[in-house]
Amino acid sequence: MTPPPLAARLSVPSGPLFFPVTAYGPDGSLHLDAYRAHVRQGVEAGAAAVFACCGTGEFHALTPEEFETCVRAAVEETAGRVPVVAGAGYGTALAVRYARIAEGAGADGLLAMPPYLVVAGQEGLLRHYRELASATALPVVVYQRDNAVFTPETVVDLARTDGIIGLKDGLGDLDLMQRIVSAVRTEVPGDFLYFNGLPTAEQTQLAYRAVGVPLYSSAVFCFAPEIALAFHAALASGDDATVHRLLDGFYRPFVELRAQGRGYAVSLVKAGVRLRGLDVGEVRPPLHEPGEDHVKQLAQLIERGHALLEEGR
Repeated sequence: MTPPPLAARLSVPSGPLFFPVTAYGPDGSLHLDAYRAHVRQGVEAGAAAVFACCGTGEFHALTPEEFETCVRAAVEETAGRVPVVAGAGYGTALAVRYARIAEGAGADGLLAMPPYLVVAGQEGLLRHYRELASATALPVVVYQRDNAVFTPETVVDLARTDGIIGLKDGLGDLDLMQRIVSAVRTEVPGDFLYFNGLPTAEQTQLAYRAVGVPLYSSAVFCFAPEIALAFHAALASGDDATVHRLLDGFYRPFVELRAQGRGYAVSLVKAGVRLRGLDVGEVRPPLHEPGEDHVKQLAQLIERGHALLEEGR
């Protein structure tokens, strides 16, 4: 079977997968010009895909109308150069609504976020994602994390479902991921995609790649695309010296800084985008801004990361 167009475009990405932040103005409303500039800059820097209005883009904080506006803007700014994947979540009815909005706005696919709040069994989760997949013609990547954790058998069933093309893992259980990859490889041979979706996925990508998860999201690409691109290229070419230099000198300290505050996987990234010179505003509640000292540490760390790139030349 020929893989869906999105699966084919994502299977061997030319660069990092870009999860743009959502820009807000001083009054907290959407700042669409800044958002368009952010998306445009990411594509021009070398992103292989744009994942709009997902976790880093504060999907949880957007109204359906804002969601549609941002997805449509991302589609317009990419102009077909790279695929646009939009978030979809909450309960089944709302997830379907967001999926249809994304389809109408021109998205190429969906990242299915965990259902809102409830802790469901495997049967209910499978039904939820199957209903979402059948609601539109858009291919779906299912996001495993928090209250949406799957057995290998359930992922086999997901892989057999028309329209579901992959699994993004934000849980971090490598034993479970190895069993999932093995089960799907045995039961559903084909081109099912796997993504490392942990915050700052570069930090764990060597381990994920070893168990058969070749793709990863890059929040760092939002504010330091040169570093993210260098890491992606080094990983792809087997340049272990560069990979280890960036892990030791930039990514590990960044992960340790990110751990200093709840919600920093989003708010610290947004602060990094502002440090780069694009005013994308603050995060919306219930997230909060990082402390001034943490922002200063981030600025120093970005400077250190760029110095590491120069050391390797």
